[in-house]
Amino acid sequence: MTPRRSAAQTSSTDPGVTTRRGAMALAGFAAVCAMTAADSGDEPAFEAADVAPLPAVLLPPASHVVLTALDVPSGADAVRSLDALARLAREPGGGTQAAIALGASWFDKAGLAAARPVALTPMPAFVGDVLDPALVHGDLLLQVSAGTAELARQVSGSLLRAVPGVRVRWEKQGFRAGGQLSEGRALARNLFGFMEGHGNPSYRSSPGAAEVARVAAGSGEPRWAVGGSYQVVRIIRFATRLWDLEPVPVQERVMGRRRDGTWLDGTHSTGRPVFDADPEGRITPLDAHTRRANPGTSGVAAPRMLRRGYSYHDGPEDQGMLFVAFQGDLEQGFAGVQRRLAGQTLDRYTLTVGGGYYFLLDLSRGPANIAV
Repeated sequence: MTPRRSAAQTSSTDPGVTTRRGAMALAGFAAVCAMTAADSGDEPAFEAADVAPLPAVLLPPASHVVLTALDVPSGADAVRSLDALARLAREPGGGTQAAIALGASWFDKAGLAAARPVALTPMPAFVGDVLDPALVHGDLLLQVSAGTAELARQVSGSLLRAVPGVRVRWEKQGFRAGGQLSEGRALARNLFGFMEGHGNPSYRSSPGAAEVARVAAGSGEPRWAVGGSYQVVRIIRFATRLWDLEPVPVQERVMGRRRDGTWLDGTHSTGRPVFDADPEGRITPLDAHTRRANPGTSGVAAPRMLRRGYSYHDGPEDQGMLFVAFQGDLEQGFAGVQRRLAGQTLDRYTLTVGGGYYFLLDLSRGPANIAV
């Protein structure tokens, strides 16, 4: 990918690029850095000393989440809406955590297109997607996590009611069943009955969560975006009734793992099977989800993203997963993986209907360090 001329490259020679309005907006957003530690409900406590400094939204997640995509007015009102929401989200209280991410359209509405991260665009439709216009994109994304569904809803609602001018574009509530930590990885069981999260980078290894999830210096991104994260959200509907008709061994071959995360050739969940020893897919089918996502072949790098799976259940015909992924590079993370997944057997049982691309700022940095 050839990066366009970034705001960081222009600001050093063109002081006019940095506007008072833009600086105030990004400074206000940076204030959301101060987020409280979540009461993780059935998830075990995690020792901060075990991880590189990360914003709370990237740490092992709470049991419940509310994702709300918002549309804001244009011009100065776009900046004011962001600033107001960021100030309120600083300390949501009650053992909750709140985070805000920016959609590509916010930069356009705020008149700050030159400051937009290089790869931040509206989320495209990938092969097999049937995107509902009412469930995609948004100028802002508010994420509120808590130990209970009721608390997450209450805090999210109170934040939104206090910010005039914003309109809810779409909203989804999710939960993590059977949440646990295993060797530095946050795991949960999805509605298909599989424990997922084994493929995440460990908080205790290299490259770890911090390195994978955050934009690196020298990446061609605007200077202020370094340390931030591209956030992908996918609303994936599950055909659970069809899935439940399949015997467990069939389900496991579709996924490419056992239900407990063990690989089909017996390799431990945190290890890597040698797919070259199974070139015809007799043990792990060539179109299995995990093999397509990370084939381990020459020239195909392992995915670099920190993913989160939240189950959602809005009715018998509308249930599935809120897939959330954080990465420093969309192509090395979600986008590259998603193209490889085209034609996987799992597509028979899933349908992506919504979501979006957003950019989460580095929540550990103060306003003085942000410039457009």
